[in-house]
Amino acid sequence: MSSLIETATTIYNDMANDVDFSNKLFQTSIFFICFNPLYWNFGARLEYNTGLLSKLCGGSKTIAVYLFSLSVFVLGLIRDEIYRDAISQQPTSPYLDNDLIKLLGVLSFGIGSVFVATSMYSLGIVGTYLGDHFGFLMKERITSFPFSVLNNPMYVGSTMCFLGTGLFYGKPAGLAASAFVYTMYQIVEFIEEPFTAKIYSKRGSGEKSE
Repeated sequence: MSSLIETATTIYNDMANDVDFSNKLFQTSIFFICFNPLYWNFGARLEYNTGLLSKLCGGSKTIAVYLFSLSVFVLGLIRDEIYRDAISQQPTSPYLDNDLIKLLGVLSFGIGSVFVATSMYSLGIVGTYLGDHFGFLMKERITSFPFSVLNNPMYVGSTMCFLGTGLFYGKPAGLAASAFVYTMYQIVEFIEEPFTAKIYSKRGSGEKSE
């Protein structure tokens, strides 16, 4: 048992040493991983509390929610591109550089992509990008796949895509970044879910709409 623990510790230490946290592009990747979910949550909450985004769009909540959705989508593309470039500059671990790990990476990315795509299809653009904070409430809770198997399939799927990419390229830095993604989504769920529940609890007093 002690030898197994020693082996696991050695592998962990070796892979940790293969993460170059001083790399500027990797630091930029971590910044966007942390910034993006905070941006969409506090941006949407700003609209809910002040209506500022709608006011900047001439009073149109529809225009505001679609422009906000576009900004979140673009930031996501930027984050993902920087992540891919960042880990390409990172060392490859011999522990991860094999066909089995690559296959696990492909499976993780594929399953994660299905969760993300089906979530967006079920929620629509407005539902995906916190449209309820703009006054566009869902008529009822969605219980079809992937929400039938996961409470937050978008967040789980996105994390799996990050992890899959890191595994496919055999990059310990990809695993470290995926841990940051998971942590940020846990924080966001803690922030987002109670506030969203509060929004729907006020449905009886009249939906906010354009």
